[in-house]
Amino acid sequence: MTPAPSLRLGIEEEYQIIDPESRNLRYIVTRTARDERPVLRGYDGDTPLNAELTELMGKLAKPAISHVHELKAALIQQRQAVCALAEERGLLMAAAGTHPFASWKQPDMPLHGRYEGVMEEMRVVAKRLLIFGMHIHVAIEDPAVAIDVMNVARYMLPHLLTLTTSSPFWAGRDTGLMSYRAILHENLPRSGVPHYFASPSEYRHYVDLLLKTHCIRSENDIWWDVRPHHEYSSLEFRLFDMMPAVDDAVGVAAAVQALVAWLVDLRSHNISFRTYPRSLIEENKWRAERYGLNGKLIDFGKERQLPARTLVRELLRLVDPYVNQLGARHEVDHLYTVIEQGTSADRQRRVYQQLGGNANRQEALRAVVDSLVAETMICR
Repeated sequence: MTPAPSLRLGIEEEYQIIDPESRNLRYIVTRTARDERPVLRGYDGDTPLNAELTELMGKLAKPAISHVHELKAALIQQRQAVCALAEERGLLMAAAGTHPFASWKQPDMPLHGRYEGVMEEMRVVAKRLLIFGMHIHVAIEDPAVAIDVMNVARYMLPHLLTLTTSSPFWAGRDTGLMSYRAILHENLPRSGVPHYFASPSEYRHYVDLLLKTHCIRSENDIWWDVRPHHEYSSLEFRLFDMMPAVDDAVGVAAAVQALVAWLVDLRSHNISFRTYPRSLIEENKWRAERYGLNGKLIDFGKERQLPARTLVRELLRLVDPYVNQLGARHEVDHLYTVIEQGTSADRQRRVYQQLGGNANRQEALRAVVDSLVAETMICR
């Protein structure tokens, strides 16, 4: 009998390092696409991080944490280390899916090596990816279980995205969307909602064919919203905007872990949630990108639209029996506050409008940056 998945957690975050005078973007703290090394990225290249931060980011990315309260402690420690790194340089730290007014067209933007090895192929598509995401790993050691869970979890991706939206601004403009980062990321090939795979062998054939025909250099070049991670033996959820508030990020991680636990349990009893084609799931994903929690999603079982908040609450109720088992009650319950009060995208827009919005665009956007810094810099 196949052992049950360990469901251990890992998390990856990308941070913005901000100039305190201009409020513009100076550096990015991220991991390289090729070998996943943590680096400080500037316009003129990558600089290795100090030993402490390299160790913290390396450990936290791998799904080795059993309980979400341990994840929160490790994430706070990591953010404090990034904060200290910024302050050592006289700079600030922020977290969001996009910077409110930084532009990829500016010559001093930290884009060098953003997607190593693909810049020549994708040109402006890769250059425009001045975006910041959070990835959550849940360990599923059996590839057959990972593929089955991925197939079903695709349906819930839009619901989860509504909880994390934090990129309403792009290059100095209000996009009208809640997660413009997700739109930009979908310009990459092999991105967005993955297709359904009938078995691990079908997935393996797909990957091997892309490798054989030199479409990709490794499985890291598959950028779906959720994917099996070949090195970590995990399911990696990659669609989330970076969130300034630690409690929001940890709450989403706890919900993802509970979701996977629920789907694994259903599978162990030969029960499965109905799977839907990618085309239908992407209809809901667009709604999540555009409206977040403030719009409607489609309940494809009932074949009608319902408020996003209603369907997200329903999802949380479905996974609720597993929340206590995982010791994540406090963390998941926090998401009900997010549902009621809104996400970072809502808070950013409120700040923008309070400062005059489009009539006072420059100062309003600087105030948005200040609000993100205030939420993110927990070392203060």
